[in-house]
Amino acid sequence: MGNIFILILATIAMLYIAWNLGANDAANPTSTAVGSNAISLRNAVVLFSTFAAVGALVQGYMVMRTIGKGVVNPIDPVGALVAAFSAGIVITLITWRGMPISTTHSIVGAVLGVGLGYMIFNGENRINMSVVYKVIASWIISPLIAMTLAITLYVIFSRLKDYLTVKGYDVDKFFRYLLIGNLAFSAYSYGANDIANATGVFITTTSSILGTPDRTTMYILAFIGSVGIALGAFTWGYRVIETIGYKITRLDYVTGAAAVLSNAITVWSFSTLPKIYFGYGMPISTTHASVSSVMGVGIAKNRGLKGLNLRIIGWILVSWLLTVPAAALMSLGIYTIIKLLLPW
Repeated sequence: MGNIFILILATIAMLYIAWNLGANDAANPTSTAVGSNAISLRNAVVLFSTFAAVGALVQGYMVMRTIGKGVVNPIDPVGALVAAFSAGIVITLITWRGMPISTTHSIVGAVLGVGLGYMIFNGENRINMSVVYKVIASWIISPLIAMTLAITLYVIFSRLKDYLTVKGYDVDKFFRYLLIGNLAFSAYSYGANDIANATGVFITTTSSILGTPDRTTMYILAFIGSVGIALGAFTWGYRVIETIGYKITRLDYVTGAAAVLSNAITVWSFSTLPKIYFGYGMPISTTHASVSSVMGVGIAKNRGLKGLNLRIIGWILVSWLLTVPAAALMSLGIYTIIKLLLPW
């Protein structure tokens, strides 16, 4: 394949999966603010798109390297394209149903599928199990941290609300602004972590073709991915925002502020702290963190599970469990077809 043709295909793939990210993941930072009526759906999407782009450009490189060179290394151009399109297809199908899917699970599953393809057809084991184990551990730990943090913040904010009420302050106005500020921080954290899902697999290919250092390449990819995320948020984002914002549990300003801040802190921490200790950020599921945060405040407010829509939560859990194997099988299947039809 010619270099220009590869770059065109890579750009299309990045925009496609980034569009899927915006369509599904715009709900993560915005759903609680919209669900508690702190901000309109349109304004929430504008704020999300802006700060997600800032996060992607400032800190996106921390997790990009994990996806692009950590899980499976190296990923050739064909493998990168197969992984991106496979993950994108899975995300599109689940988003069409209005369910929140882990885009991180989708791309990691698709990359692992390509890694299995390398083993089957090339006899090469390019899967870095050490990184895979750490990523899986972060997937288990992060929802628990998000839920615990949400419960803790709800207790703190509830007491703050009582204090402000006694002092005669406009409590609703205070928490409304706090919630909107938390939305911006959460969107920034999202951009820093999840931009890698759309762009990480293309670091090696793009850097090789353009002749640019990895860091410069990652900034270019972050910009392209940010455009795609914004397009997805504005076109299909409302579908999942409504599911998380209205159908899991009813939210007010206090529960909304606690849930959004919990999500933001969790996602930012897993992007930043592992980079300091391991040299690469952890691609956690921002969807898991968001839904777990909403569940946490629902449990705290209602002192149990009675305030949660368990049927909706059940469907969400099923979609989570199926994501990695579905994406892996999709990418392995496509890679197999390509190898059989176009052996090289």
